[in-house]
Amino acid sequence: MPRTPNYDKFPFVRVSDSDDGCYRGWREIGDALKAAIRLPRSIVCVESYPGAYVDQIEEALVQALAPAVIVRAASCLKSPAEIESMLAPYLGGDDPVFGRMNGLMVTDFLCRDKVSRAQEQIGQVKQGTVLIIGTGASLIAPQFDLLVYADMARWEIQLRQRRGEIGNLGANNLQERSGLKYKRAFFVDWRAADRLKKSLIPKVDFLLDTNESNIPKLISGSLLRRGLVETVARPFRVVPYFDPGPWGGHWMEEVCGLPVSKDKPNHAWCFDCVPEENSLLLGFGDVRVEIPAINLLFSHPRELLGDAVHARFGTEFPIRFDFLDTMGGGNLSLQVHPLTEYIQDKFGMNYTQDESYYLLDAGDDGSVFLGLREDADPGQIMADLREAQNGGKSFYAERYVNRFPAKRHDHFLIPAGTIHGSGKEGMVLEISTTPYIFTFKLWDWGRLGLDGRPRPIHLDHGEANIQWDRRTDWVSRNLVGQVEQLGSGECWREERTGLHEREFIETRRHWFHGSTPHHTNGGVNVLNLVQGEEAIVESPAQSFEPFTVHYAETFIIPAAVGPYTIRPSGIAEGKECATIKAFVRTRP
Repeated sequence: MPRTPNYDKFPFVRVSDSDDGCYRGWREIGDALKAAIRLPRSIVCVESYPGAYVDQIEEALVQALAPAVIVRAASCLKSPAEIESMLAPYLGGDDPVFGRMNGLMVTDFLCRDKVSRAQEQIGQVKQGTVLIIGTGASLIAPQFDLLVYADMARWEIQLRQRRGEIGNLGANNLQERSGLKYKRAFFVDWRAADRLKKSLIPKVDFLLDTNESNIPKLISGSLLRRGLVETVARPFRVVPYFDPGPWGGHWMEEVCGLPVSKDKPNHAWCFDCVPEENSLLLGFGDVRVEIPAINLLFSHPRELLGDAVHARFGTEFPIRFDFLDTMGGGNLSLQVHPLTEYIQDKFGMNYTQDESYYLLDAGDDGSVFLGLREDADPGQIMADLREAQNGGKSFYAERYVNRFPAKRHDHFLIPAGTIHGSGKEGMVLEISTTPYIFTFKLWDWGRLGLDGRPRPIHLDHGEANIQWDRRTDWVSRNLVGQVEQLGSGECWREERTGLHEREFIETRRHWFHGSTPHHTNGGVNVLNLVQGEEAIVESPAQSFEPFTVHYAETFIIPAAVGPYTIRPSGIAEGKECATIKAFVRTRP
């Protein structure tokens, strides 16, 4: 571990040394929008991502713009009952976690008659400003004169859901459990809003950062688009976020410099490369504007992913890096991920969560549960799991599941269908594909969640996906310690560490004490500095400024970058460093 934390929790992309064109606080924002209105009759459209405090935005803009008419998009939505009926095929049933992917659009939430009446009201205004605001505003008056997009990071949305401050799009569910609100947002609200956002990013006049309600920020659409162009041409990091859990540990508190509080008794997860969930900070002088990182994917998918990856995944980022901290905590739940055909049939996802555990660190008793013992009986396993779930005797995992000792830099491969879980005293860098939340928990050691409720268990889903032939011998030969030496130079050596042939992600580890050559080879690279306090990423052609990364930080190299090098920085000079790199296999 580093002697002192140097992990950057708020990385940003410096777009400009000047904050010209950035506005902070409602007074500056109101003045900027007022100055942008140049017609005697103007339609100002404020499209908002579901979760933004629309009432607060409206109050501030009404004071600044004094509109002649206000049209609230929420008043044009179908009734909550109609929306519930529409969503039933995708959210129906009593499962608190899983729904089904779908093609719903924001237009599907709008009532045609209500929209027509709102359009008639807008048409009657001959002088002054018309303010249309809320999710779907741009669909109510597509011939707007000024378009403002009020954007939101999904992590902030989740926090607002947990605090009971927001519900879902078109729903009367403010008091509903946060987990159910998240499920609905995940499968419906965010998908529909993202489809609309894709079409609006190229033409927004202003981007309104609404993540900090007391410090709103506004930039012009041209500055937003400039920031995205700058980002996709260089290495960058997204903004990590951390969350406690019933099994959480304390390694990240020391290494990442995290505070401990009553509401965060531990830190179980860190999501530090999930662009669908993380934010991207754009720097303009001293101003930091926060946008969802997925905006970059929507705007520049080919430059970010590369042609072959984009052709396969579209505007989805297929690689996920996150941390699972059980150091001083407990065992992760025993779980399995769905097979590809299962996730397609049951949930409408195109690909599944193949993954791996790379050990950043481990205690003396560190271990990973992986695959079945040779003598494990499937019928007895499921009978014991169901008995434990129904309140009977605890499930004795080690009777049926292999428990492999784990030490720092070990890499365990986990293709979908393999029963697995991290043991306590492990600090896991999870390298996986990105189909979000499709994990079937089989046994959670009798624990409650931090909300005091039992954590959801999915035994039927699990039983349908466990590959019963993945037993000790096969797992040992195929999933544990699969290190292959590939090449070396004067000051570096390269190893292949996985993943399994059933998984489309390849991982390479580089050990180095000097400048080490890399190349994106036309596809996005995701890396983590797994050893060494600090390293520098550079362009041989000086096409981007040197980029500094610290221990345990995950960083993204867009496909468009091409060749790059990594070397230890001054503080790590003379010491061996290491990176783990993941990319999508595009050729046999």
